Amino acid sequence: MLQSLKASRLPLAHVARQQALLQRRTFIAPTTALRADMVQDMYIRELKAYKPPPVKPSDSEGHVQTFKPPKAPKSPEGGDIASELKAYESQQPEVEGQAEESSDEVEDWFEEEPEEEAQSAH
Repeated sequence: MLQSLKASRLPLAHVARQQALLQRRTFIAPTTALRADMVQDMYIRELKAYKPPPVKPSDSEGHVQTFKPPKAPKSPEGGDIASELKAYESQQPEVEGQAEESSDEVEDWFEEEPEEEAQSAH
């Protein structure tokens, strides 16, 4: 009987060891990472095979306006420019401080309150 127990333990231990090794292998190297991703491969292959259509000069005709330079501005219609220039040159410049002093008294905008009224208000 002792021998039969030993004999039955050996295959169980052997199977358990194999399952442990198998589990370790799948844990270390997952099978999903090793598999080729078919969708990704197809996508990359299609990207590499794509050739954009050549650009023609007439492609932009309906999308872009043609350039037209703006109209030249009209010159100002001055009636008598020479006489206006002479009038400007003959004017006397007004410099502050040199203007004629008027006899009018300069208004003082600052008003002081009388002290007596200010003290009675307190």
